[in-house]
Amino acid sequence: MNAELYPSFTAGLLLGASLIVAIGAQNAFILRQGLLRQHVFILCLICALSDALLITAGVAGLGTLVARSPLLITAVTVGGAIFLFAYAIFAFRRALHPDALHAAKGGQSSLKAAVAACLAFTFLNPHVYLDTVVLLGSLSGAYQGEARAAFAFGAMTASFIWFFGLGYGVRLLQPVFARPQAWRVLDTLIGLIMLALGSTLFARLV
Repeated sequence: MNAELYPSFTAGLLLGASLIVAIGAQNAFILRQGLLRQHVFILCLICALSDALLITAGVAGLGTLVARSPLLITAVTVGGAIFLFAYAIFAFRRALHPDALHAAKGGQSSLKAAVAACLAFTFLNPHVYLDTVVLLGSLSGAYQGEARAAFAFGAMTASFIWFFGLGYGVRLLQPVFARPQAWRVLDTLIGLIMLALGSTLFARLV
């Protein structure tokens, strides 16, 4: 990369990191899968590539279209809220039933189900579109030509670093989660996060 493009790349990297490094539904899902060591690579790749696709769309100008479509944002908001509430219920059920916790640690969940959940957490979250497509897309307008591409590449790099770092780095906590009680706490927190995010989405419609 040309040295003159480093400032644009760095700006995209830092902005992308500031948007993605937060406790959310997608991150909570990857964190749990990382602890279980189930389908980690493919799920992290899906999240990172999805961000890259949305960032590319935003930089290409789709952000303006999405911002002007309240109906699209409303539809995604309703669908995302319903999905988050459903996942919260499943998380609370896992926390209440020790047998389910032992089964989760000992068995492999379906790859198809994991991928479907990952895609839902990604594309049924209106914040994803507002952050990657609208916000990053709009801010990329401050750059032209190769500098704009470098800005987008920086934001994409942040996504890859974060998701793979979270998915594989969380294994350092494996000794802590050798105890069923730790899984109870984790699933309870995940359920509360999903419930809070779903409520926030519904509140936007009122």
